[in-house]
Amino acid sequence: MTDTPLKQEAQSNTDNVPSANPRDLKKNNRNNDRKRNRRGDSKNLERDSDWQERVVQIRRVSKTVKGGKKMSFRAIVVVGNEKGQVGVGVGKAGDVIGAVRKGVSDGKKHLVRVPLTPNNSIPTLSNGRDGAANVLIRPAAPGTGVIAGGSIRTVLELAGIKNVLAKRLGSKTPLNNARAAMVALAQLRTHKSASRERGISLEQLYS
Repeated sequence: MTDTPLKQEAQSNTDNVPSANPRDLKKNNRNNDRKRNRRGDSKNLERDSDWQERVVQIRRVSKTVKGGKKMSFRAIVVVGNEKGQVGVGVGKAGDVIGAVRKGVSDGKKHLVRVPLTPNNSIPTLSNGRDGAANVLIRPAAPGTGVIAGGSIRTVLELAGIKNVLAKRLGSKTPLNNARAAMVALAQLRTHKSASRERGISLEQLYS
């Protein structure tokens, strides 16, 4: 005996309805979560790919405790995106990899935004000081390049500055010099922002 058309239509509708089995629902939710995670990971990778990190110095340091000396590693890391953001971080851990990882994390917490000119230089001369280190940076003409040494050069390059002159005037300590360069970069202002802060026009600023 064959089914009537109404019965066949009702059966086809029931076949098209998604199964209400809890296992199938869990499986579908897992697949959706995996797709979302893949999309999120790709976005994070794109963001992370913009950032560069360079290790300036790794030293083995010790701390005297009750039972003797406790050895660990200290890493000085400079993090920047070469688009006007740069930071200096310090990390300590029992192994080098952990110290570098902590340094990168610390550097991203202390980012400084640098105003860049169309010639990839800085708008004005600036002077920064940290401890006994004193760093002077000044703008340079296109084609000059980065004339600086040590940790100061690393900070300027990762900030995205292509033409600049820098001079170390005090201590040779890499960490203090890097921090002094960061202080100098943080003090930079464009002419427009300086005129706005002082409440005068650009013509009055240049006169």
